[in-house]
Amino acid sequence: MTELLVPARFNGPAASGNGGWTAGTLAGLVHDADHAAGWPPVRITLRRPPPLDRPLPVSDGVAADDEGVVAAAELVDGPLREVEAVSQDEAAAATASYAGLRTHPFPTCFACGPDRAEGDGLRIFPGRVADDREGRVRVASTWTPHESHAEDWWFLGSERSERLEGHLYADDHRRASLAVTWASLDCVGGWAGDLEERPMVLGRMTARVDALPVVGERHVVVGGARGGEGRKTFTAAPLYDADGRVVAVAEHVWIAVDPAAFNRLRG
Repeated sequence: MTELLVPARFNGPAASGNGGWTAGTLAGLVHDADHAAGWPPVRITLRRPPPLDRPLPVSDGVAADDEGVVAAAELVDGPLREVEAVSQDEAAAATASYAGLRTHPFPTCFACGPDRAEGDGLRIFPGRVADDREGRVRVASTWTPHESHAEDWWFLGSERSERLEGHLYADDHRRASLAVTWASLDCVGGWAGDLEERPMVLGRMTARVDALPVVGERHVVVGGARGGEGRKTFTAAPLYDADGRVVAVAEHVWIAVDPAAFNRLRG
């Protein structure tokens, strides 16, 4: 039986899984086996806070336990909305103004928590940059994948012809895992939606991954506000490599919550 397991390291709120990492892991379970051309869009809907360190059976793209559905995946068609690019220098400077350094609803979050050590969490700290051409809020951060973020298996496509357990690339660069790539696209959207003043958790994420980010290479992740409705906030986020190419892009739906209640949850 296929299972979804979120180790405690990959938390978002203190007692539940990081939405992006959870969604990316489930996406990896529903994709076809051949990823030489990337991973087409998958939409993941999170129905409940993902429990930590507890295997969830997955059937037909749905992860559930005795209490009901935790997350559900579906393949989707069509382009995802991107956000205007931000230069490496501008993104690096923006991290100094990251609102999460002042106050953070989930300070141990794997993706954006300031309490996570270097090389453990992603430490993506998106600060405000100039609004886009339509006057919508943008935030940006640099991110350099660490060895501890690498996928457990990979191809040395240019050096060896036999199949290893992993992904095919025309180089020998080690790369971040698919789940970590989704996590890198997660919280930057929340901060574009003003997570400081409006605490939220991820309710839905749709992402396309063209290539996994190279370990040790500085990337830029940008978040863009896309409006809201009631408790919902809509955002988008692309991930750019060192040459300014989009390697992955996501859209999000966020749900406003009481962070204290989420931090007290137990799976």
